Amino acid sequence: MSKFYSSISISSRTIEITVLSAENLKSNRRSIKKNAFAVVRSNVGNDFRTTVIDTDGGSNPKWNDKLVLDLPVQAPALTVEVHCKTTTGNRLVGTATVPVSDFFGGYVPENYLQFLSYRLRDQRGDSNGIINLSVRTKVPPAPVYSCSAASASSSAATVVGVPLSVGKNIFSGVVTGLPV
Repeated sequence: MSKFYSSISISSRTIEITVLSAENLKSNRRSIKKNAFAVVRSNVGNDFRTTVIDTDGGSNPKWNDKLVLDLPVQAPALTVEVHCKTTTGNRLVGTATVPVSDFFGGYVPENYLQFLSYRLRDQRGDSNGIINLSVRTKVPPAPVYSCSAASASSSAATVVGVPLSVGKNIFSGVVTGLPV
């Protein structure tokens, strides 16, 4: 006699973030002219994605880079950082925290494209520009179910949604039917 248990566990969700542009970026009170890029990080784990470097310049860089990130279910927020590549290395220009609740759950349907803007803060916490994003939660493909027949010595009728029992043997499961 064997028991059949089935559980579906979701540990992460896939999100598609398009880093569109930034506005009014400054470094040492001067406008950033070129070499800006953005980094999107999960607050849980070390998963991150980076945009290309905007070499065209201006204080309003445009990336329009689509980044796909697996976000753990327990992650409360994303972090978006804007950096500037300099001759001495990369300098952090500003950081924005994006709550997951802004684009997932509640009244927001899955796979809905949202356009969001957040204020960037520098290392001192002062306002330093705005980051513009679009975010979409990717809907996972529908699971494929397969059925296997178990042999029973007596004939028993299987009823959808009712505990299954054969003779004196009671199985601790519920039989569920799915349309195909």
